[in-house]
Amino acid sequence: MSKNRPALFRGRHFQDQIIILCVRWYLRYSLSYRDVQELMAERGLSVDHTTVWRWVQRYAPILNQRIRREVRHPNRSWRIDETYIRMAGRWVYLYRAVDSCGETIEFMLSPKRDLVAAKHFLQLALCRAGRCDPESSTSMATRHTPRPFQS
Repeated sequence: MSKNRPALFRGRHFQDQIIILCVRWYLRYSLSYRDVQELMAERGLSVDHTTVWRWVQRYAPILNQRIRREVRHPNRSWRIDETYIRMAGRWVYLYRAVDSCGETIEFMLSPKRDLVAAKHFLQLALCRAGRCDPESSTSMATRHTPRPFQS
């Protein structure tokens, strides 16, 4: 059986499909390692949460790399905006870039609104876009929520 397995899964106790399923559930849904362990137990498989953790550490970067090749590249017309939002009880700046089809290219949360944060966001967006540099970019009006008075 191990001779027919892909090299990526050789030496693993569980089947390839089980490993990928557990990693996918953990990454896609808001589940803990123990939640994934419980889901596998409901299906009659005894998988420890630390095993799931090891699988995620091993296979998540590989899955990300393979999926990135299949992701649709953004078109060449971008809209960039920033806004001030409350996130987990703290006020932060949300920088966002979307293409003309409404697909999110990149977003970034920053505690400060300064030149360093803006440059970092643009570098992230350009890196995420890959080979497709924007032909035009429009900065949309900033929609600020009033910042509460702090004493």
